[in-house]
Amino acid sequence: MADGVGDLELFRTVVEAGGISAGALALGSSPPAVSRRVSALEARLGVRLAERSSRRFRLTEEGALYYEHARTLLAELRDVEAEVSAHGSTARGMLKVGAPTEIGRRRIAPLLAEFALRHSGLQAHLVLSDAGLELEEDRLDVALRFDRPDDPTAVTRKVASTQRVLCAAPSYFATRGTPSKPADLAGHECLRIARRRHLHDHWRFRSDSGVEEVKVGGHLSSASGDVVHGWALEGLGISLEAFWDIEEDMRAGRLVECLAEYGKDSIELFAAFPPGKPTPPRIRLFVDFIAAAHVI
Repeated sequence: MADGVGDLELFRTVVEAGGISAGALALGSSPPAVSRRVSALEARLGVRLAERSSRRFRLTEEGALYYEHARTLLAELRDVEAEVSAHGSTARGMLKVGAPTEIGRRRIAPLLAEFALRHSGLQAHLVLSDAGLELEEDRLDVALRFDRPDDPTAVTRKVASTQRVLCAAPSYFATRGTPSKPADLAGHECLRIARRRHLHDHWRFRSDSGVEEVKVGGHLSSASGDVVHGWALEGLGISLEAFWDIEEDMRAGRLVECLAEYGKDSIELFAAFPPGKPTPPRIRLFVDFIAAAHVI
């Protein structure tokens, strides 16, 4: 039992990596060494935990039970350690952060690197996705999102906000003309974003006469905001972008705003993290750091 925690961590890593070879890579070890440790664990427990070969790694019923308990016990151990040091000012352990692709690459990645450099006992991992990351599903400590998470138990904090801007490359407007009112968008190529299988093709505009919602269409859509941004720069259509993603392009004239007199919905960036008292220092300190950094 002396190496019980090590066995738990080893088996969890192998399962989550998808097999012995990938687990060995994640652990910085060799496949034969990891395989021997799994075999030794099975011998100690007296059960087969997984059916495994060079191409296959499938948990047995006993292996699935061991994995679920391993996850729970390791999370509880992490929380106990966090509670003991909750009043400290140092972040330790592994911090897994998820963020939308474009703002994650441009702004969150440098901030996370700076945060990690300030805390020598911290390891940081960044996941980028425009699908709308979830804490439990994506196994994150902090999920930075443009909306609130599906999990009603998650703690959320708004860390930044910006305006949406309707824009296109000068070459697009030169070829297709510039819309003068929202209804004109029906005759234009509109670049649309899709998140978790939902296509955002209804754009809202505000004016003195009220709110107008326009259904837009076009030949191009993507789950990646980075891709949509790139298409806009290539002159392939009109895009509804977050100002923080296109500020430099507008300043350089690569993108030009249209329908500026019509108000658009703002974009709010939330930090979501698991409930718990106290919040582990690595999470609390990082969220405070992001909020104070003025992302936009």
